[in-house]
Amino acid sequence: MKKPQIKDLKILVIGADGFIGSHLTETLVEQGCNVRAFVLYNSFNSWGWLDNSPKEVIDNLEVFSGDIRDPYGVKEAMKGCDLVFHLAALIAIPYSYHSPDTYVDTNIKGTLNIVQAAKELGIKKVVHTSTSEVYGTAKFVPITEDHPLQGQSPYSASKIGADQIAMSFYNSFNTPVAIIRPFNTYGPRQSARAVIPTVITQIANGKRKIKLGALHPTRDFNYVKDTVRGFVSIAESENSIGEVINIGSNYEISIGDLVQTIADVMNVEIEIETDQVRLRPEKSEVNRLWADNSKAKKLLDWQPLYGGKEGLKQGLAETVAWFTNPDNLKQYKANIYNI
Repeated sequence: MKKPQIKDLKILVIGADGFIGSHLTETLVEQGCNVRAFVLYNSFNSWGWLDNSPKEVIDNLEVFSGDIRDPYGVKEAMKGCDLVFHLAALIAIPYSYHSPDTYVDTNIKGTLNIVQAAKELGIKKVVHTSTSEVYGTAKFVPITEDHPLQGQSPYSASKIGADQIAMSFYNSFNTPVAIIRPFNTYGPRQSARAVIPTVITQIANGKRKIKLGALHPTRDFNYVKDTVRGFVSIAESENSIGEVINIGSNYEISIGDLVQTIADVMNVEIEIETDQVRLRPEKSEVNRLWADNSKAKKLLDWQPLYGGKEGLKQGLAETVAWFTNPDNLKQYKANIYNI
């Protein structure tokens, strides 16, 4: 049977204005896909990171401004589409500590609006974005998709809820849902609330005393180009419907070692200063994440191009090159704690 080509489909990217969403949108357009980009409505008429996209991308893109919390707008945006990538979410963990209600509205109710519309409109596939945070601190490593789910922050709890809503529509109504579960994605355009941009922007602004939170937790960092390839692979695979699939590098590194690696890539000597406000509550800190990506390899024939220590260094070098461009760096407030 001929493998379906996503360039033959009308594609909606929800959350196209964000970090991963903008990279995915650009990749799809560059591959010749017919793309509608769902961006968060605002009075500035900002399309988020898509405002920085090449002219040839913008000229071949249909933009829909809306809010995933509104079921009517969501359904309107999805009309006429075959494939929906759902990346819109509130993702900052510290912000979820003091504004959890917005996470329920955006992440859980927003996902419900999407799968409900998909059911009613007969969408061919919805690729729903999960997160490795749903696993909480690893009970075993590497973490497979069968690992228990643990809501260690309101954010992770809301994403567990969103994943379960999405999968419930597959189980109840045979809605064609596939769940991508990326581990810690990094790269150009990432928010400064994340550790890699936090370190790079502080160094790029001349600081050598770097303010950070906990250094002992480990993470599995996935370069954004690999994550985007994961999204495309899941969309193209007939084997992904009804499945949860980890997209990770299968390489574990502590935050402390990561920070030193960034300093090495940037060729600077740094001193780390613990900033108490950046520490998570003890039981909320996810101490260990390490992806088992064997399911992605088996079902999708996907594997990281930026895997292992050398792959991480290469991804960090590309990320540093982007952030140290003055036009990009000036968009970040490196002198404050971004939540």
